[in-house]
Amino acid sequence: MAYLTPVLLLTILAVACVGCGESEPLVHVDLTKREKVLAPQTKEAITYAYLPQYSHTISFQRHRALLKYLRTTTGLPLRQIFPDTFDEHIKMVERGEIDISYSNPFVYIKLAEAGATAFARIVEPSGKPDLQGQVICRVDNPTINNLDDCKGKRWVAVDPGSAGGYLFPLGLFYDNDIHVPDFAEVDFAPGPGGKQEKVVLAVHAGAYDIGTIRKGTLDVVAEKVDLADIRILAETRAYPGWVYSARRGMNPAVVSTIAQAMFALNFDRAAQREILEAAGMRGIIPAQDMDYDPVRDLADKLGLE
Repeated sequence: MAYLTPVLLLTILAVACVGCGESEPLVHVDLTKREKVLAPQTKEAITYAYLPQYSHTISFQRHRALLKYLRTTTGLPLRQIFPDTFDEHIKMVERGEIDISYSNPFVYIKLAEAGATAFARIVEPSGKPDLQGQVICRVDNPTINNLDDCKGKRWVAVDPGSAGGYLFPLGLFYDNDIHVPDFAEVDFAPGPGGKQEKVVLAVHAGAYDIGTIRKGTLDVVAEKVDLADIRILAETRAYPGWVYSARRGMNPAVVSTIAQAMFALNFDRAAQREILEAAGMRGIIPAQDMDYDPVRDLADKLGLE
């Protein structure tokens, strides 16, 4: 067995005693006393969604300034989200995942069946609170000069749930004794988002003879196609336009706060005009559910669910 020499033993004891002086008193920890530490809680966002008639990029760019204005004015944590399709948008409202929906009038009447309530509608750039659809074709298509010439042609529409891009033109065709079986084919723009743009591009490329879009779309896609190649063959009658609705169960006080901030936007004030113009609006005015009865009447006439 090895033994420590007296010198080595004294050295070890000296080192062990370093830091044990009276200048560093012992701290007693009572493990019977505990305090729960909670992670900081973030405010739950109010979700805002624009029906995906255009690409997500355009949807974001058009409403970015409006959302910033609403957050600043109301103090509410609004956040824009981006459904990929009309159907997904509707289902997200039904599930309570979209609090504030900005949609076309035909989609709104479906949302209303799920308990959503209209509280505001927009004034279009034309200065009217109404929406129209357009039938377009190429300027150099010699076979199409009027609506009746659309029979037997290939038609591309935005989406079965699109108001200006399908429902309103469908009503126009119906009133002129032209029905879906009269077309060689009726297709809808593929993929998520950007469907209005895709209709214009498809007609411009000659993939379809006619297309149907909401009035104002050609201004949005002016940088993507030569509009001199596109002709507006016809326009539909005016219907109540795009609408803001709140999901079932939304706090009425919160909805009122958002609505009042929207109504306060003034096109005559330069800073607010920039917000409205970016969003494709001239103003936002109050709305109620009965404003959209003409759209319900059209849907009934066409036998649409």
